Amino acid sequence: MADQLRYDGKVVIVTGAGNGLGRQHALMFGARGAHVVVNDLGGNIHGGGKSSAAADKVVEEIKALGGKAVANYDSVEDGASIVKTAVDAFGTVDIVINNAGILRDTSFHKMTVDDWNLIVRVHLNGSFAVSHAAWPIMRDKGYGRIVMTTSAAGIYGNFGQANYSAAKLALVGLANTLAQEGRSKNVHVNTIAPIAGSRLTETVLPPELIEALKPEYVSPLVGWLCHEDCRETGGLFEVGAGYHAKLRWERTRGHSFKLGRGFGPDEVAKNWSKIVDFKDGEYPTNINESMAPLLTNMNSKSLGGNEFIDLDEASRSEVTLESSYDQRDLALYALGVGAASNPLDDKELAYVNELKGDKFYALPTYAVMPPMNAMLALAKEGKQPVKGFNFGFERVLHGEQYTEIKLPLAPKGKLKSTFRMKAAYDKAPNAVVIMAVSTTDESGEEVAYNEITTFVRGAGGWGGDRGPSQEVNVPPAREPDAVVEEKTDPSQALLYRLSGDWNPLHVDPAFAKAFGFDKPILHGLCTYGHVGRHVIKAFLDNDPRRFKSIKVRFAESVFPGETLVTRMWKESETRIVFETKVKERDKVVIKGAAVELYEQVPQRKPAAKAVAAASAPVAAGGPVSADVFGAIGKHLAANKGLGDQIKTVFQFQLKSPDSSWYLDLKSGDGAVKQGNAAAADVTLELSEEDFIAMSTGKADPNKLYFGGKMKVSGNVMASQKLGFLQKLDPKLLEDAVKARAGAAPAAAATPAAAVPSGPNSADIFAAIGKHLATAKGLGDQVKTLFQFKLTGPDSSWHLDMKSGDGSVKPGDAANPDVTLELSEEDFVAMSTGKADPNKLYFGGKMKVSGNVMASQKLGFLQKLDPKLLEDAVKARSSGAAPAAKAQAAAAPAAAKSGRGAEVFAALQKKVSGGKVGCGLQGQILRFNLKAPEATWLVDFSGKTPKVEQGAAGEAHAVFGIADDDLVALAKGEAQIRDLYQRGKLRVDGDVKLAQELSLLDKLI
Repeated sequence: MADQLRYDGKVVIVTGAGNGLGRQHALMFGARGAHVVVNDLGGNIHGGGKSSAAADKVVEEIKALGGKAVANYDSVEDGASIVKTAVDAFGTVDIVINNAGILRDTSFHKMTVDDWNLIVRVHLNGSFAVSHAAWPIMRDKGYGRIVMTTSAAGIYGNFGQANYSAAKLALVGLANTLAQEGRSKNVHVNTIAPIAGSRLTETVLPPELIEALKPEYVSPLVGWLCHEDCRETGGLFEVGAGYHAKLRWERTRGHSFKLGRGFGPDEVAKNWSKIVDFKDGEYPTNINESMAPLLTNMNSKSLGGNEFIDLDEASRSEVTLESSYDQRDLALYALGVGAASNPLDDKELAYVNELKGDKFYALPTYAVMPPMNAMLALAKEGKQPVKGFNFGFERVLHGEQYTEIKLPLAPKGKLKSTFRMKAAYDKAPNAVVIMAVSTTDESGEEVAYNEITTFVRGAGGWGGDRGPSQEVNVPPAREPDAVVEEKTDPSQALLYRLSGDWNPLHVDPAFAKAFGFDKPILHGLCTYGHVGRHVIKAFLDNDPRRFKSIKVRFAESVFPGETLVTRMWKESETRIVFETKVKERDKVVIKGAAVELYEQVPQRKPAAKAVAAASAPVAAGGPVSADVFGAIGKHLAANKGLGDQIKTVFQFQLKSPDSSWYLDLKSGDGAVKQGNAAAADVTLELSEEDFIAMSTGKADPNKLYFGGKMKVSGNVMASQKLGFLQKLDPKLLEDAVKARAGAAPAAAATPAAAVPSGPNSADIFAAIGKHLATAKGLGDQVKTLFQFKLTGPDSSWHLDMKSGDGSVKPGDAANPDVTLELSEEDFVAMSTGKADPNKLYFGGKMKVSGNVMASQKLGFLQKLDPKLLEDAVKARSSGAAPAAKAQAAAAPAAAKSGRGAEVFAALQKKVSGGKVGCGLQGQILRFNLKAPEATWLVDFSGKTPKVEQGAAGEAHAVFGIADDDLVALAKGEAQIRDLYQRGKLRVDGDVKLAQELSLLDKLI
């Protein structure tokens, strides 16, 4: 072959070349123009004997092929003599294949010293000797290729081969080091782990397997690794029976014990699951990458801690827990903290009667409940929200609590609470930890902030800071400005626990006695809610919206049925200090306490974009309130005399965005007008969104009213007369939307909105049916019945390809030959070429049962015309636009555009001006960018440096980096070392070239 890889004039030494792999290597090189030194001692597989026959025979075979070869009969331990033979015969050495080997297999307890030494001498010392003798020649000429031969026994271990395994793995280490030392001199060193039929394997493998594992299936890899075009060095490859694969080291992320803090076997045992977890493994390729986590750990001193509190882990930990609440939760909590004990007190009813609409308030202290209940849910599982807190629920007491209200809580919502450790204090023998919790609503805006201070018994003693000791919020030495006295109910704890605090200390008498209490105690946070109410009642007239924050220290326990006396001192218009006692025992139970107030009710940040979107006159977004009232006007015009029947004026006050409308149905035909009526009989207040949902039948008016979403004032019963709107013709609203937006007729617009985002399984099977109809006789060729069982959504299909043309049918076949089970998503991806069937199968995403080999016959689907699938999608979408437009309409937002091109354009300009360091002369660098993905090649090997995007070719170093981090480097805002140590810069190949990336500094 004219275009085959050649080795003309190259001098190759192959050790152990008289038989098996070595012979095949020698023949291959000889047939492709190389001058070959055929080395073989001529002994048996156990190292005994000596003969020249084997080497001479291979030399003759090479010469018969037209090649040049000489024999050498020395032991590989005399590497210098073997290399001398090459130099004397051919003048140099270019390639060394260290293949020679013997076996002395025996179990370790039977192994002799001679068994061990002989194996090490031949495999390890022999490979060293030949390579060491050839090394100076290769270095001086600036070219060389060396291949070491290891074994699966060396990589993985094998019973009865301790000597052989040790020597073979040692060769991997030798090759890795030589690859680094030889790289700059163009001397490449790689290692193969072959499995092939030979004298060394015929004693351990069955004859039929030996026949399949021909040496001819190994030599091609050796040939490529030794060719001058191959840039691979330091690689380890498994090869045999046509299979070729590169191996790499993988290690777990592990666990680092911070230095400066003692640890022993117990700590190792406790962290064992992390030490051995490969879930998020990493792949070090050199000693620098190997040392990175060690150096990182050396540079970070432990914060301290012990078995109960790991301050290092806790300081890094952050977890977000989700929760939700509604009006029922708020009312139940309010009852649990004593609100509305007088059911005739209208101001107290504001906390428990959700029908009050916007006068229904959440007690501010409820803001502690979502994160606290999330913590309690974890406690049931024996977990803590902050990693590094390893103490149990039985050790803790709630010491202090701080809650800050960023916005008044809505009547219901979905929240996210993010926990982190704020501080930990060593109060030896005990400890105090403070958790900071930020809570956000569905919009992402922070609505509350909590600090939960916990006293942990027996968890101190690590020698840490004891924390602040001074008293805070001390009441002044004068009479209080206000006093509230309230007797708790004997069943108060039983009621409060329904809000989520299930701790048996508050409900189980036996449990309470075990902890030294005569009876169950009241929850500390129940007392917290009581005293918060006391301040609101005394200073805010029971309107909690200006309540900003509350901080307390829990000094003593309270028993249900006891009387709380809260004494309050007003320090300023926005600050109240207070203290709470139990009247019956004259004990201070809450101290160091204060409440802060807002000067004005805090308002949510304006959502300008959301409002604009809601009110924008775009037909595709659906109707707006103006459309609904326009349709009502048309309805009144078509249904004369409705005013005479209804005799009512309805006022609508809408929010988000704000607007006012009224229906004057006092008499006559009635009228619809924008603005406020002079004298409305009934007023309905609700959001624009809920009004539209109610008017289009998507929301029940009663549910809106009783759910607190619609407030009705005036003649409430008159609102029932709006039932006439249920007879509103939907086409009136459709016409109003079209008139506002100037839209095309509905018949033309609807199909465009219905265009699917891509094919589904039904489209694919329809396309297969079309294919079978045009490709006659496929059933006679395939002779198989395929069953497909899809999930998400579930469906069943079968291809009857037993005979004839074949057919596609939904449902289950009676007796399928092979059944494939996978998700709809994976099936579509596989059928459109976006997923590899083998990867789905071996990755556990596709289950194949029955005649597994028959599934290979589905290869005929690769000939499926893509237009058949495109037509099927269009047919399903009922006259959709052409596929290209449909795909454009369904396409996701454009991917982020990177600035890599800008950086490399600046680099081209810089290097074109001759600004290149000597360390880059002759080097080729590849940059693989992420987010977005792109590839750039920077070539300094020619006279003029070149910078090309997407260019092919080998590189001396490959850098993996995100586009943003590349830009940061180019701006001088990031350092190479920092990015590398933090795993943001990956370097493959010559790591030292990473130092030359300073070339990018301040490019832009």
